[in-house]
Amino acid sequence: MKKRVLSLLVDNTSGVLSRVAGLFSRRGYNIDSLTVGETADPRYSRMTVVVSGDEQILDQITKQLAKLIDVVDIKILEADTSVSRELVLVKVRVEAKERQDVIAIANVFRGNIIDVGTDSLIVELTGQQSKLDAFLQLLAGHEILELARTGITGLSRGSDDVRYL
Repeated sequence: MKKRVLSLLVDNTSGVLSRVAGLFSRRGYNIDSLTVGETADPRYSRMTVVVSGDEQILDQITKQLAKLIDVVDIKILEADTSVSRELVLVKVRVEAKERQDVIAIANVFRGNIIDVGTDSLIVELTGQQSKLDAFLQLLAGHEILELARTGITGLSRGSDDVRYL
């Protein structure tokens, strides 16, 4: 199975997310990750959708998305020609004697400690999925109380293929 990261420029109107998600559910395709946010122009939002499948399925998904009236533009974000990031918030149970160990691991990954409690702390970390996965593996010896991941968001490099509306 191959993964594809799609950057969709869509109308910023109600129901767009439902229509995009509906396209996937009607055809039995799964969305691995989905992020949505308003662009610099409030008339449009950018959706970053990560999907998996063989080449035929990925091409079919891309073609079906292009047919949706709300979809203004689609870009396939290739790893070598784009920048992508993900955010993770991790709440870790730590006793006072373990706190420095978790802080040291977070510092190695350039994470931020954004909350400290008597028996827990919350680490914020941004980067590529592989970096976040490596960080979480190093925390395996600690109890993760809660975990929130945003999913991938990304943009193509350079200004050659920017869509001006």
